[in-house]
Amino acid sequence: MSDKIKGSLLLTTAAMIWGSSFIVMKSAVDFLTPNVLLFVRFSLATVIMSIIFYKYVKDINIKDLKGGMITGTCLFLAYLIQTIGLTMTTPGKNAFLTAVYCAIVPFLVWFFYRRRPDSYNFFAALLCIVGVGFVSLDGNLGMNMGDLLTLIGGLFYAFHILAIKKYSNTMHPIKLTTLQFAMTAILAFFGSLLFEDMSVIKQIDSSVILQIGYLAFFATTITLLCQNIGQNLVSECNAAILLSLESVFGVVFSVLLYGEILTIKVFCGFALIFVAIIISETKLSFFK
Repeated sequence: MSDKIKGSLLLTTAAMIWGSSFIVMKSAVDFLTPNVLLFVRFSLATVIMSIIFYKYVKDINIKDLKGGMITGTCLFLAYLIQTIGLTMTTPGKNAFLTAVYCAIVPFLVWFFYRRRPDSYNFFAALLCIVGVGFVSLDGNLGMNMGDLLTLIGGLFYAFHILAIKKYSNTMHPIKLTTLQFAMTAILAFFGSLLFEDMSVIKQIDSSVILQIGYLAFFATTITLLCQNIGQNLVSECNAAILLSLESVFGVVFSVLLYGEILTIKVFCGFALIFVAIIISETKLSFFK
């Protein structure tokens, strides 16, 4: 098996696991509140990462902590708002509306770094706006709170990408990832203490334990390994396309396992958002 095929399989596996995680999270938040779920998930993920990659995290310094705190805060806000939104919308919509961050990033770069987006980014943003309208707006041009929160969560994912870009130049990616997982767990812990009831952890049954284990081990640690290894074996263009399949898998699992019904209007919105992601991430370079 060639390296390209291996890389493609690893990235597709990561996208599929991430896509399936929307269903698992939807089920988990029926029992656990958002902050408690994130606290347990990212605490476990931090422990797993620290054990597997001990040699990368054993020499953490103050500068590393700063990068972990900033990226972790962005990641926490993204996951928290997305998870709250998931309680009010379907897993399929949550998956695709979150993916809008791909089209947002170039405009944040324009705002912070004065690097103007190209024509592909503008066209992708336009397609995204239309796609979001198809997916979320009702007959009165209103949007439910779950979809709106999901879009806000997507914005924080875009901030997270910028923060990762900033600190990955000076930190090892494994160390940065582990620290941001830890920061997410810490913030979720305080969020649980202040706004939620942490005693629900004592009442977790076996089915919820399996869901949390899946999110912490497969949807966090394993996907990270698949992404890190896979991206080194394929081109950036192919990696972007394969990872963008996360939203497609999210809808597929939602239809098959959650019973989500896709109207023609919503399906067209999904298609527009997916095309926008491909254009924004690849500049259609595969045609060249």
